[in-house]
Amino acid sequence: MKFITTLLLAALMAYAIGMYTSMPWWSFAITNLIVAIAIPQKPFISFVSGALAVGLLWASLTIIVDQSNHHILATKVATILPLKGSYIVLIIVTSIVGALVGGLASLTGSFVRNSK
Repeated sequence: MKFITTLLLAALMAYAIGMYTSMPWWSFAITNLIVAIAIPQKPFISFVSGALAVGLLWASLTIIVDQSNHHILATKVATILPLKGSYIVLIIVTSIVGALVGGLASLTGSFVRNSK
């Protein structure tokens, strides 16, 4: 039950801080850190919940934005990067970056809570 609560709370807070503030892109890491400190879990479970929350959030948001402009922007960005113009690979890379940052922030929060 704590896993699902952490997953939903981390995703909701990451969405809220990304959409309704003018903070930098990595500010969701602070919210994941706070959630991991507030809800005690084992470090691995904390990492997985934070990574899934942000990874799935970023994947869904990039798919929605990509669909709204018919893959034009994502294809151009994928052409600039060494992705051979594949917008699908760009979405996957974006999700992996978000998942790693979110998971590591949650892991750090779990370690901080355990160090007390």
